[in-house]
Parts: sequence; C-alpha cells; structure tokens
Amino acid sequence: MPVTTPFDPTTGDVAPVHLRDNVRAVLAAGAAGIVAAGSTGEASLLSEAEFRQVVAWMRDVVPDGRWLVAGSGRESTRATIEACGGAAEAGADAALVRAPSYYGPVFTSASLIDHFRMVADASPIPIILYNFPRYTHVALTEQIVAALAKHENIWGAKDSSGDLKMFAAFQDAAPKWSLFVGPGALFYPALELGAAGAIAAVACFAAGPTVAVYQAFDRGDRAASGAAQERVAPLHRVIVGELGVPGIKLAMDVVGLFGGSPRPPIPPLGDKDRRRIVDLLREAELLHS
Repeated sequence: MPVTTPFDPTTGDVAPVHLRDNVRAVLAAGAAGIVAAGSTGEASLLSEAEFRQVVAWMRDVVPDGRWLVAGSGRESTRATIEACGGAAEAGADAALVRAPSYYGPVFTSASLIDHFRMVADASPIPIILYNFPRYTHVALTEQIVAALAKHENIWGAKDSSGDLKMFAAFQDAAPKWSLFVGPGALFYPALELGAAGAIAAVACFAAGPTVAVYQAFDRGDRAASGAAQERVAPLHRVIVGELGVPGIKLAMDVVGLFGGSPRPPIPPLGDKDRRRIVDLLREAELLHS
C-alpha cells in the first residue's frame, strides 16, 4: 500500500516518527507491502536526499517478509536510474517507475520503450511500471507494455488510469507480470480480471476494509469481498479521487493517524471538506463517535 509523507508542522521537514507509526499501522492491518514516495507520498515535492531518507526510515519498520517499493520515476532516464540505485542502497526491494512528463508531448512510444528498457537494464532492483496519466499526462499503452513484457528486470505494473479495459489490455500484453490496480474503487473488479493486488491510497486511512477486499476474495468469499469493496469505493471516489493528497492526509488525522498538512504549494483543505470526510468515514464505520 502507498503511504503519505508526514511533515513537521513547524519546520516542514519529513517527520520520521510519524512516518514509521503510519507504516506500522498499515502493516498491522495486513498490507503485504509498502510504497514509499509515490504519488500519495508527494514524491515530486521531495529532494533526492529526503527520498533516500524516507526509504531508509521505512526499511527500519518494514520486515523482510513484506515488500518495500520506492517511487523512483524522474524526468530523465539518467536521473531515474540514479533514483533506482539510491532506492536500492536505502533498502528498497523494487522501484515504482512512472513515465517522464514535462516533455510528454514530444515522446513517442519508441522513446518511452527505450527509456523504461534502459532503466530496467541499469537498475539494481526490479522495476514496476506506473501508469498514472492523470498526473503525468503521459499514458502507457498496451503496445509499450507488450514491448517490455519479456524484460527480466521488469516484474509488473501499477495501473492508476481508472480504465478497467486498459488494465485488462495490460494483462493480455504481459500475462506473466504482477499487475496492481491503483483506484481503490476498482479493487474487486480488478481482482476478477486477475490483479495481483492493489496499491491503493485509500488504505492510508482505511487499511482494514481495503485488505479485507483481497483477503476475502483470495479465500473464495466473493460476498465478503464485495461487501468490503462497498465500504472502500465511496471513500476512494471522494477522499482520494476528488480531494487528493490533502483529503488523504486529513482522513488520516480523523481516524487517529498522523496525516498533517501537504507540502506547499499543495493547499490544505477547509472545514467544509473536513465535515464531508468525517461523514464518509462514519458511514464506512471507521469512526466510533
């Protein structure tokens, strides 16, 4: 599951105690692994030194039996390779690599394939491709996935497009990969399509129900899995999909974890959105008062 990056309210520095506590809470709920410094972790707002430190701090509390994945996508192939190496040195098991975005309009499928192939060739740890066109404005395609499907150091992909047809196309293009869905609202249908799991931000504040979707499905209890999905879906649609990182962090505060404020220039939310979040969490039976 992806985790947020908490910041000290006075200094603005990464807050390691809160970071570790939040990771422990998600692991205690049954998460099979943790993603450090992904989109939910405000990766693009961290310095490279902070990125490595965040991964190392998480490695302190993520046991060897659980995966630690680091968001290592950068704007150049060279910088991405360096980030993968830094993640490995800090203790990450794999690197989550998004497409570069700033020069997106000039990229071709061939240039993106070359980029990911060069990163995978050089990375000391396996990479997982990350498709999130909402933020990168660069969409991975079935053709790109198919061209990379046999690379020994690319183990899978996370698809946050929100398009189950695209997810299924990725599945067909790379049948041996482990594919993860991003939107928590699509967890159950993605499992029906063969997903290995979810890397879903909704688990930051609703880890129990999110894990229950997978665990019930895995033991063949479709009714229980669907019921858990019914709790998770509205939380994702509003708090994650609509309100984004500020909503995720505020929801964490409401359920007793440490979310805190997002790093500027991302603005915090106001009282109206807080009330919406509280109501949603209460409806999902995640608040007791």
